[in-house]
Amino acid sequence: MPHENETVRIESFSDAVFAIAITLLVIEIKVPARGQVDQAGLWCALLNLWPSYLAFLTSFATILVIWIQHHWIFVLVNRYDHALFYLNGLLLLFVTFIPFPTALLAEYLLYREATVAANIYTGMFLAISVSFDLLWRHVSKCLLKRDAVLQKKEDAKLITRHYRFAPLLYLGAFGVSFVSETLSVTMCLLLAFLYALRGWPFKQPV
Repeated sequence: MPHENETVRIESFSDAVFAIAITLLVIEIKVPARGQVDQAGLWCALLNLWPSYLAFLTSFATILVIWIQHHWIFVLVNRYDHALFYLNGLLLLFVTFIPFPTALLAEYLLYREATVAANIYTGMFLAISVSFDLLWRHVSKCLLKRDAVLQKKEDAKLITRHYRFAPLLYLGAFGVSFVSETLSVTMCLLLAFLYALRGWPFKQPV
């Protein structure tokens, strides 16, 4: 089977995983119980769900950015090896796990267990950033298209600069989670927006 077909299969399988993970997030936003609505009113009950909204928005934005940047990487690749399968699988492992810490954070952000929930949540994004960095390092060293040296060399350099500090930044968010749970989650959300904006230079015409 041609190598290009194999990379297409990897990306197609990954797209399906991203789609499932991002869809599952909304399930964790629960409709307010009738008792809460009777006591405080529907608008107030909905506003009290703000931890769920924050967790959902942060996770959704992060998965979306990961999916887009995953595509940018595979645009440069038409070869594969066993390491690519496993490194891509490692990334997908953490992506499929995102709905659980998202639900955990939404449930406990306003309670004394919030620190543990924030630790797990930001730690997951740290793990994702490390796994993404490992994937790109392997691709950039071993699997770039032969013509990428001339035609897409600048794109590869930009991606390398783009990811260079990601693990350190998410490590910072993880550290902050021990001090301020809400601030650490907000940092993850801002990092997702930051990487989304910095991704524009890689955008290719359709």
